[in-house]
Amino acid sequence: MRFGFFAVAVSLSLAGLVRADDNVRAVQTKLSDEGIYFGEIDGAYSSDFSTALSRYQIRNGLPITGQLDAETSKALGAKPAVGPSTAATEQKSSETWRRMRKRERRTSMKAREKSSQVADETTISGEVPRSASAATTATSSESTQPASAPPVTGSADEFSTERLRDYVAAFVLAGLDKNVGAEAEFFADRVEYYDQGIMDREKIREDLKRYDERWPQRHFWVAGKINIEPQSENRVRVTFPLGFKLGNGNRTSTGKVNKTLVLEPTGDDLQIVAVNERKGG
Repeated sequence: MRFGFFAVAVSLSLAGLVRADDNVRAVQTKLSDEGIYFGEIDGAYSSDFSTALSRYQIRNGLPITGQLDAETSKALGAKPAVGPSTAATEQKSSETWRRMRKRERRTSMKAREKSSQVADETTISGEVPRSASAATTATSSESTQPASAPPVTGSADEFSTERLRDYVAAFVLAGLDKNVGAEAEFFADRVEYYDQGIMDREKIREDLKRYDERWPQRHFWVAGKINIEPQSENRVRVTFPLGFKLGNGNRTSTGKVNKTLVLEPTGDDLQIVAVNERKGG
C-alpha cells in the first residue's frame, strides 16, 4: 500500500515537472522570437534563460529578478516557475549579472530585424539609488517611458541603448547577490562618489555594506525614461528617475531620486567613473 502511494506521488511529481518544462519552453520560444534569448529551447532554467528574463523585465518595466516570477509570467501569458533554489539560485544570479554587464556578441534573427527600432521602442527599468545595493526591485505606479539615445561619439556598440539597458539590469541583479556590496565591481578604481568626493572601490564597498545594514529591505524601480548623453569620445552619462521603498523593522522611507551614472569602457566591459543623485519630484 505504501509502495502504491509512493508510486502515485512520484508520477504526479514527474507530471508536474513535465508541465513546468513545457511552460519554460513556451517562454523560451517567446523570448527567442523577441530576439533576447539565445539558448536552446529545452525547458531548462539556465543562465541563458535567466539573462533573457532580465532583458524582458527591463524592457517592460517589471521587477528585475531574472526569474519567471508572478508579474513576469503574467506579462508573458505563462505560469510562474521557480528556478533552482538556495545556493544554486544565488550562483545563477551571479552568473546572470556578470554575463549581462559584458557585451552580448550573439545575435538572433529577430534581434537583427528589430535593431533599427531599439532606440525608439525600448523601456528601461530598475536599479538602485544612493548605495547601489538592491535586495529587490519593484514596478512603479508610473509608466516607464522610452529611453532616449542621442548619438554618442564613441563606439556605437559600446554605448548602444541595448548595451546600456543590459548594464543597468546587471547592476540591479548584482544588488540581489548574497555577497553584499557586489555592485562595487561595477565601479572604477577611483570614482566621483556622490558628495563624498573621490573614493576608491574598497571604500565604496564599505559604504554599500553600511547601507545594507541601515536598510536591509529595499525596493527600487525606474520611474520614467532614461536619458543617454555623450560626455566625450569615451564617456557617456546615463540619467533616470529612480523610485525607492526602504525598510528596517518599523522604519520605512519612500520617495524618488534622479540618478546619474557616468560610464566609460574598460576592455570589453563598462565601468562607473562618477555617480550622483538629487531628490526627485
